[in-house]
Amino acid sequence: MDHDTPVVILCGGQGTRIREVSERLPKAMVDIGGRPILWHIMKLYSHYGYRRFILCLGYKGWKIKQFFLDYRAHMSDFTLTLSNGDHEPRFHNAVADEDWEITFAETGLEAGTGARLRRIRHYIDTPQFMMTYGDGVSAVDINNLVKVHADGGRIGTVTGVHPTSKFGEMNVEGNLVAEFNEKPTQVTGWVSGGYFVFERSFLDDYLDDSEDLFLEAEPLQRLARDKQLTVNKHEGFWAAMDTYKDYQALNALWASGDAPWKVWEDDGRTTW
Repeated sequence: MDHDTPVVILCGGQGTRIREVSERLPKAMVDIGGRPILWHIMKLYSHYGYRRFILCLGYKGWKIKQFFLDYRAHMSDFTLTLSNGDHEPRFHNAVADEDWEITFAETGLEAGTGARLRRIRHYIDTPQFMMTYGDGVSAVDINNLVKVHADGGRIGTVTGVHPTSKFGEMNVEGNLVAEFNEKPTQVTGWVSGGYFVFERSFLDDYLDDSEDLFLEAEPLQRLARDKQLTVNKHEGFWAAMDTYKDYQALNALWASGDAPWKVWEDDGRTTW
């Protein structure tokens, strides 16, 4: 797949279950290690050579725009001289230099996930596109995802993951608990972890202009019924930031220096 293939990221969510850190921010801007979770997702795709991003904005979308408009100031060391007339900063490093092209698309405050995707179709100028959610990090191998999609020859591919259970898991034999596993433990079945690849035809053939169209309902259900949905089975790390405990756990992993989703290498321009 051409590295100019765009990556669509759904960033319109409010994060109602994580109000402790998202009350004044869109969910995609909640941070891990001082950087928005959205940035971590983009770094994963960038590691595999994909540089074009389309961000589907909704709730407080201006916060996302502002972060990237001020990206260099957020990321770099600089000196600001206030005694001259222009107050122009002098930047001292290239930490903020990313080979990214980002399209910021306002897709509505209350729009469903399918509606958001439908509304950016005029920005998709390649035969395929990738898509994921702005609140989940993973160590998914994007090159393998692309290969699975090509080998499957279908309209869509979804990454299947084993989520971490939020409850203790019991192995029961009759009325006897034979084994008790303390949470968290991986669920054995597959769930959608995002990290999709679609043929462009999906946008016109499976989506419509309904405001309340959710990708996970009729569009993907119909795609599956039509036998046009391949699964990319990912056995490695995947996590969604749904609750404050998830936020704490992901930040603890990052602080430990062993975050499983950090597959990219630091280039010496930053010390964090």
